[in-house]
Amino acid sequence: MTLPEVKAKTKQARKWLWVGLAAFAALQVYLVQELLAAMILFSILFVLVAVAALVIYLFDRVGQRTIEWAEPQTVKAAHAARKALDRAEEFSKKQLHRQRSETAR
Repeated sequence: MTLPEVKAKTKQARKWLWVGLAAFAALQVYLVQELLAAMILFSILFVLVAVAALVIYLFDRVGQRTIEWAEPQTVKAAHAARKALDRAEEFSKKQLHRQRSETAR
């Protein structure tokens, strides 16, 4: 091989080396873009799941406080209902007519 042929082959090899490096760099940029897109999507999904968990937690806490507040009220209402039931039972045992009256013949 002569010197001009070697120079031509070296020039062609350099050209392909630069093309390969450019392709590798483009592939790396593409890979980084894909990873960033995936990270953004997973971050959004994580935030949505975290917000849903927070809402469920807050509903649970509100429910617990409501039960704590309602329990004494329920006990009072049950006591009042029991008293009303006792009065109704007592009233139903009484005769509804006068004791000294006579029945009609």
